[in-house]
Order: sequence, then structure tokens, then C-alpha cells
Amino acid sequence: MRENMEEKYDGVVTYKIGEVARRADVNKETVRYYEKRNLIPEPDRRRSGYRIFTQRHIDQIRFIKRAQQLGFTLSEIKELLELRMDEHTTCSEIKNEAQDKYQDVVKKIEDLQRIKETLVDLIDSCSGEGPKGECPILDALEGESDTGKELRK
Repeated sequence: MRENMEEKYDGVVTYKIGEVARRADVNKETVRYYEKRNLIPEPDRRRSGYRIFTQRHIDQIRFIKRAQQLGFTLSEIKELLELRMDEHTTCSEIKNEAQDKYQDVVKKIEDLQRIKETLVDLIDSCSGEGPKGECPILDALEGESDTGKELRK
């Protein structure tokens, strides 16, 4: 038997998808996508078919967006949300997830630093004069120069 949604949500502020999107500062497609990926709880539906969202949905979407800003992927966020909902999860498990992400970020920064240094070397190697066939940047990208060999490391 279908629950009486009027009774279930009596006294609870509910929202339609557009309002949820506005309050969470995302678009409606993002809300639908998070629902599809099971990142937010599946909302109940009114008899009319409209989804019934609550503040919990808005809070969870904001959580997802903040985690994304810290570099967590949606898969990692889903894992964090599962840990958050598991009553047996310890703080150290959450800390381990954050430490793993930190290590990923450190590696990305090192990679970006290497790329930055290589780009500076490439830019410095080129006078900006002459035909493109003699361009040291293109030579490096094609792998014919010492700098190009460095790029492949």
C-alpha cells in the first residue's frame, strides 16, 4: 500500500527540484544526475509524479559540491557518503580517505610543477623567430630534441 505522502511530510518543508537546485547552487540536471548515481537518497514522489525533496537532499548536494572542490571524484564521494551512513565507521577511516586524497593532490602538484618547468624550458628555447619547421617547441613535442626526450620521461 502506498504511503500517504501528506501524512509522512506533515510539518516538513519540501521542495521541488528547481528549488533544490537553486538552494544548493547547482542546476536541475545535476540534481537528477546525483540521484541517478545514488549520491542523494531517492526522493519520494507525489501522486502527480513530482519528486519530494527535503533539506536533507540540499545538505547532501552541498556536501558533494564541497568534496568536489577538494578534488574528490564522485566515486570517492559516494564512498565517503557510504562511510558517513555506516554506523560502524570510525573517524580514522574518514581520515584515511582524506590522507589518500592528500597524497593524490601532492602527486598532481609534483606533476604540474614538472610540466610547468618543461613549458618554461620550451618557451625559453624558442626565439619566436623563423619558420615553424625550425621551431624548437614543435621539435620537442615531436620528441626529436633533448627537451622532447625529457617530456617522455
